[in-house]
Amino acid sequence: MKKLLNNLPFRLLLGIVIGIILGQVFPLSFMRVVVTLQYIMGQLITFCVPLIIIGFIAPSITKLGKNASRLLGVAVVIAYVSSICAALMSTAAGYALIPHLSIDTEVAGLRELPGVVFELNIPQIMSVMSALVLSVLVGLAATWTKSKLTCDFLAEFQNIVLDIVSKIIIPILPFYIATTFCNLSYEGMITHQLPAFLQIIIIVMIGHYIWLTVLYLLAGAYSGKNPWEVLRHYGPAYLTAVGTMSSAATLAVALDCARKSKVLRKDMVSFGIPLFANIHLCGSVLTEVFFCMTISKILYGKLPGIGTMILFCMLLGIFAIGAPGVPGGTVMASLGLITGVLMFDDAGTALMLAIFALQDSFGTACNVTGDGALTLMLTGYAEKHGIQENQNIESPIL
Repeated sequence: MKKLLNNLPFRLLLGIVIGIILGQVFPLSFMRVVVTLQYIMGQLITFCVPLIIIGFIAPSITKLGKNASRLLGVAVVIAYVSSICAALMSTAAGYALIPHLSIDTEVAGLRELPGVVFELNIPQIMSVMSALVLSVLVGLAATWTKSKLTCDFLAEFQNIVLDIVSKIIIPILPFYIATTFCNLSYEGMITHQLPAFLQIIIIVMIGHYIWLTVLYLLAGAYSGKNPWEVLRHYGPAYLTAVGTMSSAATLAVALDCARKSKVLRKDMVSFGIPLFANIHLCGSVLTEVFFCMTISKILYGKLPGIGTMILFCMLLGIFAIGAPGVPGGTVMASLGLITGVLMFDDAGTALMLAIFALQDSFGTACNVTGDGALTLMLTGYAEKHGIQENQNIESPIL
């Protein structure tokens, strides 16, 4: 039993189940405590995200040496191609399936969560995108100038971040996920809204699995390695993403899962996983496209034109690269596209946000799991182009 309780996937699943049950039985007074605990833990996790990004990406770039700029360019390109191809696949599915669906749009009846008992604000030292840009610039500049002092400092900082992750973030994740699902259960989002859109969610989830299959098959074919040796380790990361609804907040678990794979190079993991957590949002993009088309049919009586959808997908891929890997990050970053390209009014935008909230967790899980395939592609690229593996990157003990 002790071994089972020490198993991270089991603890995450247990947190989800307990959270849903408690949300059905807790009175308002107890929910105030739950909401407050979730808020505080969320603040702590959010605060650590930029530290994790800087602690992994910047030193990983310095250890890649003269190949850093080239690998960064390759990573951005494959992340963008993955997102827009997922979006285009979702568009094709929308034109084929949405006209034949009978969709219930009733989303009323939710209970309102109580406010937090007290606010313990823990602001980030910088935004996620600022941390990502800083990591890239400092890493590249330290490589170009061959600054040994900076490289040594970044390596030490990475060790510090690894301890923060293993001794603080990982232990509180099951509790954070439990409080998240407790809140959703109390509101009624799980028991009332989910059945209303079950058919849409099922279709989108099938789309996620199809796209993940495509990504891993392509990665395996390109790298010449068995993609299952990567995918089979991603259960904890998938479950964590379902609970946190954030690629960035799931970063610590995703790193641990990827490092267990025997076919991924450790230097590519330390470089690719944190980077892709912020620029590769294929699942969220796929979800948003299908939901946008569904809402257009519901509210406006027709699907957007093919040209409009292609433009929307191409621009959405760019916005996804810049979107923060936090809950709802993709849809929030792309609200301008929804109103400007698809011409949604206030009602359409509000409904989009409501439906997206129901499925954001599974889209995030697709994002995180897909990062393993892209990292396998990076590993294959590095080996095909003679980029030597750096053996000095230590694996985190999580």
